[in-house]
Amino acid sequence: MYDHDLFVQTLSDFVRALIRPYDVDAVLEALAVRVKEVLHLTAAGVSLAEDGKVRAATVVPPHLTLLEKFQEEHQVGPSVDAVRSSAAVVVSGPAELEERWPALAVVARESGTFAVAALPLALAGNTYGALSMYAGQREWPEQDLAAAALLGDMATAYLINASSHHQQQELNDQLTQALESRIVIEQAKGVVAESRGESVESAFERIRSHARSHSVKVRDVSEAIVRMGLRL
Repeated sequence: MYDHDLFVQTLSDFVRALIRPYDVDAVLEALAVRVKEVLHLTAAGVSLAEDGKVRAATVVPPHLTLLEKFQEEHQVGPSVDAVRSSAAVVVSGPAELEERWPALAVVARESGTFAVAALPLALAGNTYGALSMYAGQREWPEQDLAAAALLGDMATAYLINASSHHQQQELNDQLTQALESRIVIEQAKGVVAESRGESVESAFERIRSHARSHSVKVRDVSEAIVRMGLRL
């Protein structure tokens, strides 16, 4: 049975942290630590889905990283299956583990870790990774899985929030670069127009023609005109 008081405290801590700036890797490690403590596990880890593959993000304690790294390297195992199926994958002992993933069972045998439960980190039809739980040999009561799933939902919220922030930051960077490009191009047009005694429209055509003939960007030519003294 999971530690209900610690579970409630964990939820409270993570909800408060979600509204403040945070590092995703640190949050995922904290999640693994709390899941391990709440459910009295041997280990807990988080894997992320990236470019069609599953990558190990964190494992607590670190010496059991091999369990997740093996799955990352070979793309087989409960974490991988949970991501691909968007469904919980539960194994209670060595016989079932060896039957489903023989090679992984060899790695698990070295640490005496045979019970595994992997829950997808998913929302609105999208799967972002998996929360994996490891123990020597144990059953996985429904209430334990439900508690872990709720903590997994918290991790998913962090991932989505971080992704949205990253996308917004990328958009801001793109807009900034576009503005900077426009400014330097306008400056270059003015320089060329003044030096050649022609209109800014003709100056721009001269800059663009030079860029095409040298297979470079208009901004790069403009940068050279404004900052390096290039004259056309």
